[in-house]
Amino acid sequence: MSARDTWTSEPYAAMAPIYDRINESVPYDRWADFIEAAFARFCAQKPSLVLDLAAGSGSMTIELARRGYDLIAVDRSGEMLSLAAERIRKAKLPGILLLEQDMTDFELYGTVDAAVCCLDSINHLTARGALGRCLSLLHNYLNPDGLLLFDVNTPWKFANVYGQNDFILDAGDSVCCWRNDYDAARGVCDFGLTIFTRRPDGGYARTDTAQRERVYTMRSLTSALTRAGFETLGAWGDFAFTPAKETDERWYFAARCRK
Repeated sequence: MSARDTWTSEPYAAMAPIYDRINESVPYDRWADFIEAAFARFCAQKPSLVLDLAAGSGSMTIELARRGYDLIAVDRSGEMLSLAAERIRKAKLPGILLLEQDMTDFELYGTVDAAVCCLDSINHLTARGALGRCLSLLHNYLNPDGLLLFDVNTPWKFANVYGQNDFILDAGDSVCCWRNDYDAARGVCDFGLTIFTRRPDGGYARTDTAQRERVYTMRSLTSALTRAGFETLGAWGDFAFTPAKETDERWYFAARCRK
């Protein structure tokens, strides 16, 4: 096997071509059902305009657009948004606004009725003050009583699933070697990613990149929401609204924008 070594500091530029393949088990339809159930439970009226923050390749954007919502999709990766744009075109869903912007420094053209932020994107806010900046912007652009829905990887998952474990992810013509380094004292987990992609000549091109996620406790998240002007409505461990517990791998939050 031949390989050409490359390095990119932008992880999703490297992962964009294989992102959907390695996440094909994510149940976006059931997740959207959960989102709509939360809308029905917590919103006085059905939201019309929804922000999909850190939208990635647009899977949730497309799922919600198919259900009749108007969508704004924001992501910092131009490569991921290019994938989203092509998928939206093929799905024949015109009118979705795509914005290449950072979660901590985005600007919309007006307010939205609800916002979703899926697939532990909040954990990617690792810098000091990043979570507060993101939530403050969301509070600014949500209408009064607008609903925010997001999820996080839990402290239990970082300690017991990621830890120091390694994974091999099969993406068809590509393979992703995923190495974890969880630092409990610092509350961060570093992911080292090596992607081998088959070339037309039968060899493989190698790309190395890295990601980092921060561990957020239940208390740190609810406190940050309160400081940003949100009322935490609930936290659950699954799409059935089962109350969150310590041993969940993922927590799903709902918060109301108070103005």
